[in-house]
Amino acid sequence: MQKEFSVQNPLGIHSRPAGALMKKAKLFPCDITVTKGDKTVNGKSIVGLLSLEMRYGDKVTVNTSGEQEEEALNELGQMLESVLE
Repeated sequence: MQKEFSVQNPLGIHSRPAGALMKKAKLFPCDITVTKGDKTVNGKSIVGLLSLEMRYGDKVTVNTSGEQEEEALNELGQMLESVLE
């Protein structure tokens, strides 16, 4: 499954929200990737997530594949489109 989301955190996805995203992603058994522009990273890697340098308003695509893929896509999307502290 794949869906595009817009980053809504005014400070972007810095270390704390990236850690929260990674922890949430690791709860799901499916494969998760996050894409911004032409760069795709493992959604379960904090280093990968930080390397995307996601800023407020950026469009990112989350891809999930496998068991619980729809639930993972929805929960990670909600996090990206909320104001994470």
